[in-house]
Amino acid sequence: MKQNLLISGFADEISPDFTKQLQTVTELGMRYISLRSADGKNIAEYTPQQAREQLLPKLSQFGVRVSSIGSPIGKVDIGDEAGFEKQLAALENLCQICQLLQCRYIRIFSFFIPEGQDPERYREAVLEKMRRFVQVAERYGVMLLHENEKDIYGDTGARCKVILDALGGPNLRAAFDFANFVQCGEDTAVCWEMLKPYIEYIHIKDAVAATRENVPCGTGEGKIPQLLAQAIRDGYEGFLTLEPHLVRFVSLQSLEKQDAAEVIKADKAENGAQGYAIQYRALKEILDQIG
Repeated sequence: MKQNLLISGFADEISPDFTKQLQTVTELGMRYISLRSADGKNIAEYTPQQAREQLLPKLSQFGVRVSSIGSPIGKVDIGDEAGFEKQLAALENLCQICQLLQCRYIRIFSFFIPEGQDPERYREAVLEKMRRFVQVAERYGVMLLHENEKDIYGDTGARCKVILDALGGPNLRAAFDFANFVQCGEDTAVCWEMLKPYIEYIHIKDAVAATRENVPCGTGEGKIPQLLAQAIRDGYEGFLTLEPHLVRFVSLQSLEKQDAAEVIKADKAENGAQGYAIQYRALKEILDQIG
């Protein structure tokens, strides 16, 4: 694998236990994680002091670094003003944690849109609130990564581009998630071409369109081998972050609007560690084939 590509992953899919997460990734030979939850608690629930006392020593013990903070920022209804203000305060804390962990990136979203309504009605409201997130990141020198999650304003390539054309820069770029685009009926190759100038970070997650089910990378309709090969040819450098979604893990329900059983209809491995390893090896095989 090229030295300018680094494999990371959402290690809370392995286990809620932070030590178990770190043991598993190091046994696979990985040296990075994307920190979403640890010891059953979402990263946004940690204070900077708790992160310093509870997370940093374990990361140091295992020699693991944090590629990104997998925050829930932006996963709130667009009309929830109180929720938005709470998220602004949470983002301040997360920026401090990001600096403490010597991490550059915080993953964010662009607000849930009322079901059945045209997302374009909310364009200006989304941009104004996203702008305020970016202003917080600017003060800390942190880069926010907008993920194309399902059911938010920026769930399609075109609406991701609206956000990034308006606000993209040194403090906001794109985290490209193949599976989420598939599950929204988008062609990942079209989205890749559209968003290529803004792509800073890649999530390795695949899905099939007919059932919207997550599958090991390279076996779905995300066109992961094709698009990774293109990215490497074009000089992509940075993280490939595993997000297997192959086993129902403890924190899954807190990440999704729909029932967890609908997100992952059947476990594709005996446990989280095995599911994570399946995804890791599938990615390594794709990279080996790319050469």
